[in-house]
Amino acid sequence: MKKLERLKSLWEAERNKIALRGGSYSLIMTAIVLTILIMMNVFVSSLPAPLTKYDISSSKLYSITSNTKAVVNALEQDVTIYWIVQSGKEDDIIENLLSKYDSLSDHIKIVKKNPDVYPTFAKQYTGETVENNSLIVESGERSRFISYNDIYIRQTNFYTYTSNMYFDGEGAITSAIDYVTSEKLPKLYVTEGHGEAELPSAFSDQIEKDNIELNTFSLLTVDSIPEDADAVMIYAPSSDISDKEKELLADYVKDGGKLLVIAGPTEDGILENLYSLLLDYGIETNEGIVVEADREYYAFQAPYMILPKMTSNEITDSLIEENYYPIMPISLGLTIKETPTEGRVTVLLSTSDSAFSKVAGFNISTYEKEEGDINGPFDVAVSIENSNDGKIVWFASSNFLEDMYNAYSSGANVNLGMNAISSLIGESEAVAIRSKSLNYNYLTISDSTSFMLKVIMIGVFPLLYLGVGIYVILRRRRMQNEAV
Repeated sequence: MKKLERLKSLWEAERNKIALRGGSYSLIMTAIVLTILIMMNVFVSSLPAPLTKYDISSSKLYSITSNTKAVVNALEQDVTIYWIVQSGKEDDIIENLLSKYDSLSDHIKIVKKNPDVYPTFAKQYTGETVENNSLIVESGERSRFISYNDIYIRQTNFYTYTSNMYFDGEGAITSAIDYVTSEKLPKLYVTEGHGEAELPSAFSDQIEKDNIELNTFSLLTVDSIPEDADAVMIYAPSSDISDKEKELLADYVKDGGKLLVIAGPTEDGILENLYSLLLDYGIETNEGIVVEADREYYAFQAPYMILPKMTSNEITDSLIEENYYPIMPISLGLTIKETPTEGRVTVLLSTSDSAFSKVAGFNISTYEKEEGDINGPFDVAVSIENSNDGKIVWFASSNFLEDMYNAYSSGANVNLGMNAISSLIGESEAVAIRSKSLNYNYLTISDSTSFMLKVIMIGVFPLLYLGVGIYVILRRRRMQNEAV
């Protein structure tokens, strides 16, 4: 008996030693694993944001484009981005975006400025009201203020009477960097002296954002187009140009110049000298105002507000891809009569076959076709290129860029105008960045489908899981009984 008890006590002592060694080993291994995890966490947290955060959003909201990388990688001078924000009120999306700029180049420095601590700091850069999460981009003697409202842009959709929100942080910041570091900005010369309308605010704001320098000049006071002009624009003239001015513009385009014309009907009729620029390329201007008879090709029950057909081109492709529809109100009808011998004409926008031109013009009294009205179809925007790299982009509506019609088109009209300018002067990397939608796409289902899904999720699946559990328990008990 004593021998058995002694063996038993030895066995228990040995078992306790083994348990102690096993416990010590487990404790040591746990400590080692925890140490490794802590070190890995510290290492990963020190890595740049692009290496640790991945963008799985459909609009790539948290990513930056190759255009930004091209602009930033080409930097040769220091750029400071001041982030005007109160402590604790930082916008997460803006913070993530700024961290990506910071990690891209040693030339970029992000500096937070709390307006509670520095209440007058932003006043040296702008006279506007500075909201939280606004930015100031500075390099050398140049700076640009980016309002929070320029980063988060709200646009009203007049078709659905809803508002869409867009994030333009990358476009605004990269454009500002390009602006403050560029030695030479592209120059767009706008004519005056013929009753030209003032550029609409949305259009002029976009020109400024795209770092295009605007200058005005009169064709009557110059012997030639300014040599530093990257393009010339004629915007909504109300009176005609002279023969000499027409010759000046024609020679400019023949020598490789770029011309953008936005001119529609006037109360005095067709501007013959101006529109004779089109006749040189076989394009005829029809008298009156274009009216659509096909309901699918006009908006808001107004047959003069044309929803034109778009032809694929570098100017229209971005709108076609995103399913945007420009509106061309109060347009002249253009007709290509013959193929030009010294150029190539591309139709950008056109009407349906049912369209016609009301020769009564601004004295129109009915949208019904009357005797003397001109049968369509018509073109309302064309692009012309000659053999010497000269180019004309022509929109036959003076009003389509106005803020009201641009809002009706959800911004498509200004995008179309800016695409035209970009095609003439060449689009920079910064200009090519477009805003990103913050809107969610919701799945809409019928009441019957909703009821069926509720029954399946609340009733069928739980009963199914319960049945499987009961089956497994009964099967195990049966196997135990058989084993006994």
